[in-house]
Amino acid sequence: MLKCEVCGSTAIREESVDEVFHVNGHYQLVEHIPAAVCAQCGEKTFSRETAENVRKLLHGSTHTHPAHAISLDVFSYEMPSNPPRANSPIVGNAFSG
Repeated sequence: MLKCEVCGSTAIREESVDEVFHVNGHYQLVEHIPAAVCAQCGEKTFSRETAENVRKLLHGSTHTHPAHAISLDVFSYEMPSNPPRANSPIVGNAFSG
């Protein structure tokens, strides 16, 4: 039985995921990667074979060309002038709405 390396949950489901990788100064998107995804925390885990296939794909050893190109918005995170203390509770969900 698989167990999440992050939270320890055994609620793992097989999914097809998209991941962005930073390779040689460029961001590259790989779509439809088979992964084991934790239902509790969302951690994605790839098999060794899948990870090796993605590595070969990104480093050009498979002689595969990109399926298509996309535009990517880039944001630069800046720390607030008064960041919360490390032990301060997080209030709300910054990613909602």
